[in-house]
Amino acid sequence: MRIWTVANQKGGVGKTTTSVSLGGLLSQWGLRTLLIDIDPHASLTSYFRYDPDVLEESVYSLFKGVAEKRDVDPAGLIYPTGTEGLDLMPAEMALATLDRQAGRLDGMGLVIKQALQRLEGRYDHVILDCPPILGILMINAMAACEQLIIPVQTEFLALKGLERMIHTLQMVTKSRHVPLPYLIVPTMFDRRTRASVDSIRVMKESYPEHLWHSLIPVDTQFREASKAGIPPSIFSPQSRGIQAYSKLLQELMHEPESVSLAGDAG
Repeated sequence: MRIWTVANQKGGVGKTTTSVSLGGLLSQWGLRTLLIDIDPHASLTSYFRYDPDVLEESVYSLFKGVAEKRDVDPAGLIYPTGTEGLDLMPAEMALATLDRQAGRLDGMGLVIKQALQRLEGRYDHVILDCPPILGILMINAMAACEQLIIPVQTEFLALKGLERMIHTLQMVTKSRHVPLPYLIVPTMFDRRTRASVDSIRVMKESYPEHLWHSLIPVDTQFREASKAGIPPSIFSPQSRGIQAYSKLLQELMHEPESVSLAGDAG
């Protein structure tokens, strides 16, 4: 079972779009895929028409179980997405309270990793969609995964979020004692704007070994697919955006040993 985390310490850069696009493509390739929403904003959960305000069971139940010292079966937290081979472990707003609780409780940094160990054999791939802030949820996602995907909107404010993300990754790498491979994925590229072109240039200069060689273009089909609650790869398989994500997935699948932070951690 391969586990990927999609993260960036800035919102609105395409994390959920990346998660659902890759998840949809994997399922269409015949690979059993689980999407896990660990963002209190619950965008991935809402994408598939689940209301995070009324869910009785969600990924939060795993953390609640640790706090209450009781066993929670992760298999009981999985919901269908309506797409064959693609399941969802949804989020609820209560996830936002975890950082206040984490300081008083042991073992909160490995909750997701331990839950996924119990799902071994049930899925071929797991994709974790992260919140845009450093906290117990992002730490869980980075502890559990073997590949980090960092979507970065091609504009200058997003570059600051990327800097923070790389700094966080360096800290996590030191605590893991095992380098975490990562790939920077430029998103929402619009070649008509100078900001997009210039930000790509900066990323090439600053992160040449970790930057994906291609990019994800601006594509209105992502928004239309979201409105329909259907993975973009099914809603509009020939769209420019999905063709780009297909190229990204092919690279991720054939290069599991991505360049890691082994030489960057200082």
